[in-house]
Amino acid sequence: MKVGWETKLDGVLGDRSTKALRAAFGMETVGDLLRHYPRRLDDRGQLTDFANLEIGEHVTVLARVVSVSERTYKPKSGGRLATRTEITVTDGQRQLLLTFFRQPWKKGQLKHGTVGLFSGKVNLFRNSRQLLQPTCDVLGSGTDLDEFDENAERMRRWWPIYPATASVSSKMLMDSVGLVLDAVEEVADPLPPPLCAELGLLPLTSALRQVHQPADPQEWRAACERLRFDEAFVVQTVLAQRRHLMRSLPAVPRPVTAGGLRARFDAALPFTLTNGQLEVAAEIEHDLALTSPMHRLLQGEVGSGKTVVALRAMLQVIDNGGQAALLAPTEVLAAQHYRSIVAMLGPMAEGGMLGSDFDGTQVVLLTGSTSAPRRRGALEDAASGAAGIVIGTHALLEEAVEFAELGLVVVDEQHRFGVEQRAALTAKAGFTPPHVLVMTATPIPRTVAMTVFGDLDVSTLRELPGGRVAIQTNVIPVAERPDWLVRAWQRVREEVARGHQSYVVCPRIGGEPESAMQEPPADETEIAARRPPLAVADVAAELVGGPLAELRVFMLHGRLPSEEKDDLMRRFAAGRIDVLVSTTVIEVGVDVPNATLMMVMDAERFGVSQLHQLRGRVGRGSAPGLCLLVTESPQGTPSRTRLEKVAATSDGFELAQIDLESRREGDVLGASQSGRRSSLQLLSVLRDEEVIARARHLAEETVSRDPLLDSHPVLADEVERLSRSEQASFLEKS
Repeated sequence: MKVGWETKLDGVLGDRSTKALRAAFGMETVGDLLRHYPRRLDDRGQLTDFANLEIGEHVTVLARVVSVSERTYKPKSGGRLATRTEITVTDGQRQLLLTFFRQPWKKGQLKHGTVGLFSGKVNLFRNSRQLLQPTCDVLGSGTDLDEFDENAERMRRWWPIYPATASVSSKMLMDSVGLVLDAVEEVADPLPPPLCAELGLLPLTSALRQVHQPADPQEWRAACERLRFDEAFVVQTVLAQRRHLMRSLPAVPRPVTAGGLRARFDAALPFTLTNGQLEVAAEIEHDLALTSPMHRLLQGEVGSGKTVVALRAMLQVIDNGGQAALLAPTEVLAAQHYRSIVAMLGPMAEGGMLGSDFDGTQVVLLTGSTSAPRRRGALEDAASGAAGIVIGTHALLEEAVEFAELGLVVVDEQHRFGVEQRAALTAKAGFTPPHVLVMTATPIPRTVAMTVFGDLDVSTLRELPGGRVAIQTNVIPVAERPDWLVRAWQRVREEVARGHQSYVVCPRIGGEPESAMQEPPADETEIAARRPPLAVADVAAELVGGPLAELRVFMLHGRLPSEEKDDLMRRFAAGRIDVLVSTTVIEVGVDVPNATLMMVMDAERFGVSQLHQLRGRVGRGSAPGLCLLVTESPQGTPSRTRLEKVAATSDGFELAQIDLESRREGDVLGASQSGRRSSLQLLSVLRDEEVIARARHLAEETVSRDPLLDSHPVLADEVERLSRSEQASFLEKS
């Protein structure tokens, strides 16, 4: 009996296997299983190279047993002694420890010379890699890999290795796929045969068989090429439909107005805009004048002047009777935006007040900690239209916040906001969508992925304003050179003596439960075992009583009341604080030109883009900036290498690529954030830019001719499936 793509798995595999696959991967149908592609192809004649095993990764390795030992131990819960069986396997050069608790029969199953597939999560034990409680599929025994059983299935040379779990091994997946492939009928192909032929791609049914049961690597690569294109094409079709929809929606055009606020703002600017700012401003100016809503991403180097560009866009909208809302992720950043915008506008930000610009507007700030009287005033000004610019945090999303005519939404550090949050703000414009400008400083991997896949128009600022001095960055390896840390604190004192100020950044505030502490990257678990992350409260106390005694040292973190945080930043900006010991609340937007030194404690616990953002807080004036990355990471570890790369370049776009390359594809696509696996398995934003570009072009052509895909029912079904999946959340974020 042949089964279809949507046939339930229990009709083919039985209850036990179906329950295991459902629990591990959420699989329900034949199609779900056949879309679970092998991550690689192993040669039965070659053992898996252990050199590439990453700490924290769930892996399947083909290896041979070289030693078996058994130990007894007393369980922490008490009771009789228990057995721990330790099996050492090899890839021919390196060794890997397999550890089994309370499974003494493993000693008889996995004897010296046994060859098998072993699946489990890689972790460190006594500085050596191990798999704890792995699953095992014994393939044979002997020093020669040809000495396997004569079973025809086991004698296949090329073994597909699947993403697996502790409960579902790669071998179980291979067996399940084999049963399904024997029963499945021809699969409907979303690509017309002429297009497959034109692109040199296999038919879908052939690709599915070859990806799971290839005769050789060439067949497997051809199958992957077809299925990789499918993933790109379906995603790009969804995005093409979204672009088509956005172009069809109405928006209020907001063209440049002669003699308006924007023109007067430009005339009063005490500096000249960079060529990059002028080019990006022209793109935004054009978009705002259209009758369809702008959807543009403005990405720019730290300190490249995105705020000025965004403010000019806001003024262009205000000149046309609209309002602008600026959404920021933290109160510190929202307050910084408020202060800088009010300062840049001068009298133009005091509309309706005595002595103000006659045609000026008002700028109001609304955060969760805004006092009741100020909150009432801000709400009234936003609802009446008196406030042309409303700046705030998540408080802007509350139901009580209303606008007279919301024409532009600016979202700063857009990756920190979810779909629902952004939709809640844009919905306040009523039935006519507002123009939307989302901004990010140094692109992070998630944003890089969205610029590859997304439906936003992209503007990029690389040029820094004149007068900026390069920031020097050094790694301080305290385990190897504790004297360098002593010298670093001396350097802080020297900067203060010169009239400058410094930041000291720590991973946590202090007093959090262990579960709330920021974890280091997986390769640094031995550091985590040694001590918890450094805390603002502890470091500040140590500095006041030690190397920075007599200096004006203060703490800043997210738990402080809004008024206190705002007061601290004002005093720091005024030069009344020498050293600010802080969490990452100062990561973005904080602009204190007199701050020249940044020390990041436990720097290995921060991401590449985050470190680049942090060091962008210094060197913003005429004096050179210095960033010191303090770490206990040993030389040669991935975390130490990552810090050295940050120190080696100040190009944020180059660092974004380094960050992207250091992450797994699922992290880039948001699977880890959502707690679900990504629906994209073969497509890589690192490797497959040409595939994506080709798929985007074909998807645009297809949707332009047939927006609802009426003549492409199979493709429409695939688009609907993707739209229902967890990947839809990722797509919406663009």
